[in-house]
Amino acid sequence: MKEPILTIDGLDFAFDGSPVLENVHFTVEKGEFIGIFGPNGGGKTTLLKLILGLIPPQKGKILLFGKPPHEVRGKVGYVPQALRFDKAFPISALEVVRMGILSHLTWWGGFPSGSKEKARHALEQVGMAHKADEAFGSLSGGEAQRVLIARATVENPELLILDEPTASVDQAAEQSIFSLLDQLKQKMTILMVTHDLQTIIDRAGRLLCVHRQVTSMRNKEVCEHFALGLYHTPLTSKDHFFKK
Repeated sequence: MKEPILTIDGLDFAFDGSPVLENVHFTVEKGEFIGIFGPNGGGKTTLLKLILGLIPPQKGKILLFGKPPHEVRGKVGYVPQALRFDKAFPISALEVVRMGILSHLTWWGGFPSGSKEKARHALEQVGMAHKADEAFGSLSGGEAQRVLIARATVENPELLILDEPTASVDQAAEQSIFSLLDQLKQKMTILMVTHDLQTIIDRAGRLLCVHRQVTSMRNKEVCEHFALGLYHTPLTSKDHFFKK
């Protein structure tokens, strides 16, 4: 039996005494593509922060690759929900991607040899090499998300975590991002928070519903239980109800 790359056991977390996550148990196997959904305020972003080691659990255990999350951050790539920055700030798409190599700076604070070539390769992998020298602030929403995915994957992580990567893009950009993720899932494990349940059902192998607790479901189970739009826009295609 394969050892899971992520194990969460008996996890509790609260803000100012108000429970956010309670008695959370689940595992993630290598190579899975998992969609994470649930109501606003259900604990999705808090769960990601715990997995990333940005905040410690108040009870229970989180292991990434058999170790506490803060010890294996180099194996994890992260694409945040939104990147707040001054659009007039003079930084190129290439320089944004190089930010994904900051943990490997030399002792005097310089980038390691070959970092520009590595960043250009990451941009090429997401179809953005032609925008390498353009100002990041001038990119469209979909282009910016591709650059952020390049930043998250420049060091070839084993686990990629994305927090609503298609939330602020048009339909064409959304399809482009999902096509990119279809390619990336051949090389890495993916956890993705999304409100676009209908699209993720067609791509993810499993889904996690986060509503204080975490329930693991196969795609068909999600269709049966959430098609009425309890936590999301209702599914519009009847075909989803009859998947085998």
